[in-house]
Amino acid sequence: MGDTLKYLMDESRIPKSWYNIQADLKVPAPPVLHPGTRQPVGPDDLAPLFPMALILQEVSTEREIEIPEPVREIYRMWRPTPLVRARALEKALGTPAKIFYKYEGVSPAGSHKPNTAIAQAFYNKEAGVKRLSTETGAGQWGASLALAGSLFGIDVTVYQVRVSFDQKPYRRALMETYGARCLPSPSNTTDFGRKVLAERPDHPGSLGIAISEAVEIAAKDPETKYALGSVLNHVLLHQTVIGIEAMEQLEMAGAWPDVVIGCAGGGSNFAGIAFPFIGKGLKGGRKPRIVAVEPAACPSLTRGKYAYDFGDTGHMTPLSKMHTLGSAFTPPGFHAGGLRYHGMAPLVSHLKELGEIEAVAYQQRACFDAGVMFARAEGIVPAPESTHAVKGAIEEALRCKREGKAETILFNLSGHGHFDMGAYIDYFSGKLQDVTYDEGELAKALSELPDVA
Repeated sequence: MGDTLKYLMDESRIPKSWYNIQADLKVPAPPVLHPGTRQPVGPDDLAPLFPMALILQEVSTEREIEIPEPVREIYRMWRPTPLVRARALEKALGTPAKIFYKYEGVSPAGSHKPNTAIAQAFYNKEAGVKRLSTETGAGQWGASLALAGSLFGIDVTVYQVRVSFDQKPYRRALMETYGARCLPSPSNTTDFGRKVLAERPDHPGSLGIAISEAVEIAAKDPETKYALGSVLNHVLLHQTVIGIEAMEQLEMAGAWPDVVIGCAGGGSNFAGIAFPFIGKGLKGGRKPRIVAVEPAACPSLTRGKYAYDFGDTGHMTPLSKMHTLGSAFTPPGFHAGGLRYHGMAPLVSHLKELGEIEAVAYQQRACFDAGVMFARAEGIVPAPESTHAVKGAIEEALRCKREGKAETILFNLSGHGHFDMGAYIDYFSGKLQDVTYDEGELAKALSELPDVA
């Protein structure tokens, strides 16, 4: 414990570089394609949306990319984050396994999302950008970009998926406290939003629709850029501070994981914990089993097709090869709003195809069962998204119990649930139900995938 506390107080332990897994891939990920020409996109194609520094990170094959000192200075507000041995949970489960969790809920916004929000705001500020537009599901990303915008003096507009906008008013209040403008999506402020509402006035929204609205705003205003909280390579890159710290902390504890687990929606917190460990294996070192846990109601890795698709519903973004449920797919309004995305990050999808990672899916009631058990044992209430990782870790620990194996399990506790207590109220009152997607809608969405050879 003494070493752990010393580590947490030592700001020099904050990583000086992000880890870029693209440098170590034996098979490069498929290129991103221009939606019109079907040819690989170049920097000029992305320039209307992103500053050049982020575009260069998106395509970089350098193994280490230096973290700018102004970004590290802000990271000092909460990094390094704690790595905790979950002894009480181990005891409750009666497992011989050792369970560790990396806790990202200590950030000001309560999740892992500021790791990239701060970086993106910095690079946009350096490029002279005045305004940022973005989307959010549960609100973790929206709150994080709002925080980053306030720190760097950039105006932020957030399109929040309507069902989450209604479910999570305190997330919305947090964004507004940081100075952001938060709008329910689909909205009447964009051409695409008005089109969706005209077809279905009570549309619950989706991340794909919210992305289209945010991209439309950025594309029309030369002083506005777009910021994305997951999926893209540079976003996953920024999150690797999680795994880099965890590796050093585990070495201090004399431990090494047999299994690494993260919840997976778009892929950012999963990549953050997993990519440094995968990279060690790709370079010839010992690699754990890597398990992505996704919601059964939006199972892109376990039910999606690996194909080129748009990242948004309005088809304003380039085409990426990923595990997708179809850009027109609207998932049901389950409470893990940050996991309600039709596609998985291209790099995560590529690693799944290469056999470097596994994927499982669970229903939300089972995940909340796990989250409540974790809260009562360890004292932290997980966000609905993070309960999926908790569920995955518990299942692995119970497997170890059945098999009599004293394995070491590491999972990323990506955020706390203090703004999600409405979901826990529904859980305790018996109103939280498992929801399923419409098989017909999924089949239709998959049938409409772009025709890319």
